[in-house]
Amino acid sequence: MGCRFSCFIVGSRLFAFALVASLLAFAVLASAMNVKRAYAADDLWYVGEGASQNTYVKYQIQEFYTADRQPFIMTIYFKEKDADGNWIAPTWVEYNNHVYEGTLKLGSNLARLAGGDGVPSEMNPFLGGYDRSLQWLEAFTPQEQPKSLDDGSWGKPACSGCEEIKPMGKEAVDVPAGTYNTTLVGWNMGQVENKIWIVNEFPYPVKAQTYGNATTGVPPTQFMFDLVETGTGEPVIKSTSDIPKSPLEKQTGSGNYWIRLDWDSDISSNTETSFGITFTDKTHFPLQDVQYDLTVQDANGKVVQLKNKKTDVTGIDTVLVRFNGTGPATISVKINTVEGQAIGQIESADFSVVVVPEFSPSAAIVAAVLISVVVLVARTRLASLFGDKNSPL
Repeated sequence: MGCRFSCFIVGSRLFAFALVASLLAFAVLASAMNVKRAYAADDLWYVGEGASQNTYVKYQIQEFYTADRQPFIMTIYFKEKDADGNWIAPTWVEYNNHVYEGTLKLGSNLARLAGGDGVPSEMNPFLGGYDRSLQWLEAFTPQEQPKSLDDGSWGKPACSGCEEIKPMGKEAVDVPAGTYNTTLVGWNMGQVENKIWIVNEFPYPVKAQTYGNATTGVPPTQFMFDLVETGTGEPVIKSTSDIPKSPLEKQTGSGNYWIRLDWDSDISSNTETSFGITFTDKTHFPLQDVQYDLTVQDANGKVVQLKNKKTDVTGIDTVLVRFNGTGPATISVKINTVEGQAIGQIESADFSVVVVPEFSPSAAIVAAVLISVVVLVARTRLASLFGDKNSPL
């Protein structure tokens, strides 16, 4: 009886120990599963994720249908949310020595950058350019059903010959705002690789380089952007009134050609300025016999000169331009033919210059008089300090 009783006690203790151990093991397993689920949920990303109040993002953007395919700067400030949960977002666009300012009302997904009453009409084309790239991406990972940054596939783009879009691994990427550890999302399209670099818990990708469809040649850039700056507090938009220095050089939208603009002296109002225009291919090899259009616009957007010209065999030409007003101006160069052959697509570049007031003859006379007075006063003071050698002792 003693053995039965003692054995029962020992058995009960062993059972209790086993039960407690089992419960602890189950708790640890459940905890691990919860951690795994939480980690998996943290890997989900959608456009607009991680935006926080009183922060801003600044991007350099280039898009196929916007600003003649030339880059522009956009800054979005997530100031606060209204009663309906929409972001009130003051936004600035910097392009061609102009700053356009408006206030956007953004939904929580931040992908719809449409204009409205708080946005001047001049901003709408730029908003539309970036908006198209974000909406395209949102279609694959919407806020309602976000995709994991570790998924094997996000879906297939609606383009001929395109492979599925998918996360392609982790990659450190350098942008003007710094170096970021990202997930590279991309898809192959024939001879080019489209790439978008995403940081988890950050509202927009930090970098993108994508291409459009093309039947022949190198596909044109569809959209590309880089994060220039991000921070806390209302951003300070620097003046774009700095005077650009000669020479200026830009690549056309397809990347096939370079156009260079140079001049010798300040661009003054009411004075003819001689501009040199040089055309080269993407390797900077000179082009021959380029026929092109030159359009000059003043600070108000008024066309002050429009010419159709042709270079010599060296791909270089000289154009005289006279500006009547002052301030920022735009010189647009569009290539039509190269060596008598049409190029089949828009190849152009816009150059921003600043026209300064002319230095009139009357101003020169006044300046000369002032200089003479300064010299005379300086001589008089020196004579009084050291004595006039020509004066009698």
